Order: sequence, then structure tokens, then C-alpha cells
Amino acid sequence: MARAVGDLLADFDAELEDEVSIPPSWNVAPTDAVPIVLERLVDGESGNKHVRQLHVARWGLVPSWAKDPGIGSRMINARSESVLEKPAFRKAMQSRRCAVPADGYYEWKQGPGKSKQPYYVHPGPGHGLVFAGLYEWWKDPTWPAGEPGGWLLSTSILTTDTPPPGSESTVFGKLTELHDRVPLPMDNATMQAWLDPQADDPAGLVDLVRAGVKDVAADWQVESVGKEVGNVRNNGPELIRPVEALF
Repeated sequence: MARAVGDLLADFDAELEDEVSIPPSWNVAPTDAVPIVLERLVDGESGNKHVRQLHVARWGLVPSWAKDPGIGSRMINARSESVLEKPAFRKAMQSRRCAVPADGYYEWKQGPGKSKQPYYVHPGPGHGLVFAGLYEWWKDPTWPAGEPGGWLLSTSILTTDTPPPGSESTVFGKLTELHDRVPLPMDNATMQAWLDPQADDPAGLVDLVRAGVKDVAADWQVESVGKEVGNVRNNGPELIRPVEALF
């Protein structure tokens, strides 16, 4: 995720509640800070209105009932098939849905023995990705009573089964070779519905996002990249530079 704050605000027609800093990253790891886009209802002169905002959240959702934020490292993804039942996600699914912008994501292909080859999955030129996500606020119980702050904003990305290959595109065959799951992407119309804080049919929204995955992902490209991406200390645009695959 290497887009600047100003570009994200323009891309998503969003505003800032507080000033944020989002350093570009070519190797986002669990618990790192990532941008999210959400909508809130605020009081206006003519009644409630929707306000779209850009925030920074920790990747790995921390439920409000968690004793400490460590659980978040295991909550980077939410399976769309069970998101309405899982205690960690079901309340967020009702009213705290967000969009998670990205330029692409990495996946590893298993080779002979212990060998693995990383791949960079990204949309066609001039396009970014936006994944269906959830967000949650967690209050630090050790924070002094009455003192401002102590809140942690965190997020998780929904996933689904990788669409089966078809004659309309070869990309799904490549994705299937990499993994049986993909993060759930959204087009603009789906994102509008997903972010609506007044939407009261979460099951219908999950179905809507899942139904559109094949169309949204039709222009995705899959390129082999260097193994340096496997070390989170490596972070730069050279990580997404295509290299010849080992297998």
C-alpha cells in the first residue's frame, strides 16, 4: 500500500477526522498500520448525513471484549462464509464495515520439498484494489480513568474461496495454483453498499460482495517476485519487481 494520504482522499472522496500519517509500505505485515475507509452518520442541519472518512487502523482485528490486543495477530482475515457467526466478527459485521485499500498482495506457491516462490497479485495498470473489511474499537483497560485516548482501531479483511478457472480469463487458474482463498475485492457500487452505516442486511451484503469477486478480479495479474519479501525488514518498491519464477 504505497499511495499517499492525499491520493487516497481523492480516490475515495473521503475526509479526515484527524490528521494521519501513512508511510508507504511494500511489505505490510500483521499488526502494521493500514488505511481504512469507513462511513459514519453525523448530525447535520437537515438531519443525519453520511460522512466518508479515512482512518489508520492496526491490521488484525481486536474484539472489544479482548483482554489484550495480542489476539489481533490471528484476526487479519475473516472468512466470509462464517463472519456472521464468529464472536470476534459478528458485531462488527452489523455496523462496522470498512474498505481496505491496497495496491496488491503477496501469495506463496509451494514447490518441491520446502521450496516456495512468492507472487505479487495486483490489478491492471491504473487501478488499485479495495477489499471488504471490518473494523473495531478496543479500549485499553490499563488506561487511566478520565484520561483521553487509550483506544485502538483495528481491522480485518474478508476472504472467500478462490473462483474456479473459466474460459473468460486465465488469472483464476493462476490464483487457484497459489491458494484456495482470496481477499474479497469490491467495485465502486459494491463498496457504496458495503460502507452504508444504515444498511440492515449484513447477510445480503456478504452475498453481494461474494457475487462480484469474479468480475472485479478479472483483470488481476500474477507475477513472480523475489524471496526478499519473506523478510518484513525488507521494504521498498523493488519487492514488487517481477523476476523469473524458480518453478
